[in-house]
Amino acid sequence: MTDKLDQAASAAQQYLALKHAARERALPKSRTAIRYCANSIRATHRQEFQAAAELLRHANILLAEMSADLQEQQDIYFAGFLQDAQKEYAEAATFLALAQHRPVPLASELSIDWIPYLNGLGETVGELRRYLLDQLRRGNIETCETLLGYMDDIYALLITIDYPDAITGGLRRTTDAARGILEKTRGDLTIAVGQDQLQQTLLTLQRELEKLRLDSL
Repeated sequence: MTDKLDQAASAAQQYLALKHAARERALPKSRTAIRYCANSIRATHRQEFQAAAELLRHANILLAEMSADLQEQQDIYFAGFLQDAQKEYAEAATFLALAQHRPVPLASELSIDWIPYLNGLGETVGELRRYLLDQLRRGNIETCETLLGYMDDIYALLITIDYPDAITGGLRRTTDAARGILEKTRGDLTIAVGQDQLQQTLLTLQRELEKLRLDSL
């Protein structure tokens, strides 16, 4: 009996040590990958697209290493922190693509799971709003219309994913948030376009009145 307990203790220690070591290797990589993604998003907002892509490359390397580290530890793989990093990576990668008016990469192209991909895609809507507002302040109305179209397309995709939150990782909440951001942005852009059109009409009227004044002299 004692021999069996000793064997069980030894086997359990070895099993848990391997699991603990895999977790301890993966956790710092997850945090660093998330930081790379956050910095990539900031670079995209500054239109430093090459720097943003390079930061994403570093994040991708860490995600691949984490997947390899946890290949034999599926319970830790699905504990959540890897999925959080994948979600941030999906958000940063899709935002970078759309800011450059390029097609969004698929989950398979990013080598990540579909659930964090969809949640990351949903959170891209918030970054697109920030980017759109920056373009709006610069008077780039046409670009704003295009960005709003991207936001609309993402929301149209998300509402087709009709599965329980236990499967989608809370995607319904992400979709609801995206809808609120989309409608607020649509309202802001509509007001801005109306004001711009009014301003252009007033300028045209002012020029016509000035021309009539000069003609009457």
